[in-house]
Amino acid sequence: MADQPIDWVSARQQLAATGLYDPTDEHDACGVGTIVAIDGRPRRDVVLKGIEALKSVWHRGAVDADGKTGDGAGIHVQIPHAFFEDFIRKGGQEINNEKFAVGQIFLPRTDLSKQERCRVIVEREILNYGYTIYGWRQVPVNIGVIGEKGNASRPEIEQIMIANNRGASEEQFETDLYVIRRRIEKAAAAEGIGELYICSLSCRSVIYKGMFLAEHLTAFYPDLLDERFVSNFAIYHQRYSTNTFPTWSLAQPFRVIAHNGEINTLKGNVNWMTAHETRMDSGVYGEHMAELKPVVQSGGSDSAALDNVFEIMVTEERPLPMVRCLLVPDVWADRETMPQSHKDLFSYCNSVMEPWDGPAAICGFAGNWVIAFTDRNGLRPLRYAITDDGLLVAGSETGMVRLMEERVIAKSRLGPGQMIAVDLTEGRLYSNDEMLDKLTATADFSNWVTQITVIDDLVRETRGQPTIFERDLLRRRQVGAGLSLEDLELILQPMVEEAKEAVVSMGDDTPLAILSEQYRGLHHFCVLIGVGATNVNAYVADASIADRQARGLFGNLGLDECLERYRKAVDQGVLSKPCVPIWAKAPPRSIAPSIPRAVIMRCAMPCK
Repeated sequence: MADQPIDWVSARQQLAATGLYDPTDEHDACGVGTIVAIDGRPRRDVVLKGIEALKSVWHRGAVDADGKTGDGAGIHVQIPHAFFEDFIRKGGQEINNEKFAVGQIFLPRTDLSKQERCRVIVEREILNYGYTIYGWRQVPVNIGVIGEKGNASRPEIEQIMIANNRGASEEQFETDLYVIRRRIEKAAAAEGIGELYICSLSCRSVIYKGMFLAEHLTAFYPDLLDERFVSNFAIYHQRYSTNTFPTWSLAQPFRVIAHNGEINTLKGNVNWMTAHETRMDSGVYGEHMAELKPVVQSGGSDSAALDNVFEIMVTEERPLPMVRCLLVPDVWADRETMPQSHKDLFSYCNSVMEPWDGPAAICGFAGNWVIAFTDRNGLRPLRYAITDDGLLVAGSETGMVRLMEERVIAKSRLGPGQMIAVDLTEGRLYSNDEMLDKLTATADFSNWVTQITVIDDLVRETRGQPTIFERDLLRRRQVGAGLSLEDLELILQPMVEEAKEAVVSMGDDTPLAILSEQYRGLHHFCVLIGVGATNVNAYVADASIADRQARGLFGNLGLDECLERYRKAVDQGVLSKPCVPIWAKAPPRSIAPSIPRAVIMRCAMPCK
């Protein structure tokens, strides 16, 4: 039994069911980059350099003990038409130089009935939309280069080729394919099939990715070694899954972006997107808008959620660089050196969409644009070089691609909140300021922002007169508000004397409010949720609580009663999942002491 591969999917489901794991906590810390032919012409060396760069950032991904299973790696390239046209013609069909689409699809591998049902769903939705199918292609793979765990969860990987028999424009064809994909995903979910995943369904690009090491990309996918595989861009990504569960579907690149970093405001962003959906409408999607909701799909990582929003917002009228300004804007308020037109653009964006904030280095492709950009704080690096043969090489590190120094005509780094973009149709590279100038010329943002009402200004107008309390009354109110002498000296005093927020080093040994024996105001129970580079190990936290329970610190509470109290606290929203009360030295009996270790061991063991 010990030599059998572990069923990690079932184990993860059990952990989620018992509150020990939440799929929404999936975060990445990765290596990312892009290679672009600035003139927009497909080249073989773009693909080769993308592969070379990906193999150079192998150290940015984790490796399992088997030495072959990785957190995920992949590459996003333009569809090589000659490659797929040859396959279609060998099947006895003619293309007549029309645009066609390719879908890269992960199917259930071990359940043949589900696998066939997925094919039926995919074909049905394509045909119902009015398009025809050239056929399916089984993607050649070499399973010898992936590890035991990667192979145990490996999907069946196939491609479907779709004819543009309706004669739709490229932009309309791409929009239709997006709607079709969402229909397929909803149909599969309705039938209880969770293993179907569409890496890409596009008439422009295709994505090859999986749970292998970066250096094994071409070994696993020999398609990429074919000389006909040419592209005018390549976006590559090596994932590092921070203490979460790597899966084939969460490997990157995603359909628009590849992201290194984390979204610290994720829950708020997802909630805001849900709120926006009630009034979301678009002339591009028309009557199909309802089929595209919810925009943020469940079970994805923070990067996948951001990609979902990028995907629906990018249209012919709203190009990728504009969507970037809406979702991951630069700092604009009170910046004296920023042109007023750029401030007005970001002010407009701020009134339309809430920023997705957090450390980020992102490369993306949509429409005719390839972009690379960083977050407003510049907490993830992106460096780039431009060669005399018209290549843009950008990524997390320098030296990912071997370039002759005499052929480099420019090189630099992207500063905080900056971007660099290439219009593949125009064949032009735009710097950050040039791109913002181009965007500001598309609408009268300066006039629009004059109509914005700032809520803070309304509050200031109605602010009451300050109240002065007697000493004893003031102290009683401070105690009632939960203010300690430490709060007064370290937080309030700098704010009063210097009009600044107190700056302190990390580290806080204060017990959680729910575990404290001292009075804590209601606001102490409202915790700011942040995202760190690593997540708390639930095993350590719960083992600590179980140890205290065994030593009688919780009185006569048994294991089952501990578990019941924990679940009630979670249901009432008092505790997050999992609760991590490991800093309290002597918790009172009335609190919910989290899940005992015995329950963890019973629920977290791999299925046999």
